[in-house]
Amino acid sequence: MNARGAIADAAGAAPRGRRHDDTAPARALDVFVVEDNLIVLESLVAALEELAPVHVVGSAADESVAVDWLAGRGARCDLVIVDIFLRTGSGLGVIAAARRRRPGAALVVLSNYATDEMRSRCLASGADRVFDKSRDIDQLVAYCVALAERSPGELPH
Repeated sequence: MNARGAIADAAGAAPRGRRHDDTAPARALDVFVVEDNLIVLESLVAALEELAPVHVVGSAADESVAVDWLAGRGARCDLVIVDIFLRTGSGLGVIAAARRRRPGAALVVLSNYATDEMRSRCLASGADRVFDKSRDIDQLVAYCVALAERSPGELPH
């Protein structure tokens, strides 16, 4: 059992149950979050699920668990949100794996280290967008809303 009370799967990724909210939009994004700080993770999930048509399907705190989850075929994933500095490994490795293993998913970075150099490295690794945790949460929410409103078959990026 992990700190949030959810039972982690064999790889250690924490699954999340779907909320049953009659006011939720018909099309919610299924999102996988890679974040090693539990307080940040819980706050981010709560904010996204409250403010955007988002359903978080799972999370991981390190690169190897995230890569294993992304390699799995079970859970649908429309959006992957990745922090750069993780408990072990790097978000850059997760970005590369996500681009290979979930090519139809949008891929964004949410980091406290969104310097110009880091933004360039993330985009070169395959990220669609880079958001700063300290100042870009509103833009991330707006991105999620726009992504959920896209037409079927429209590019997610």
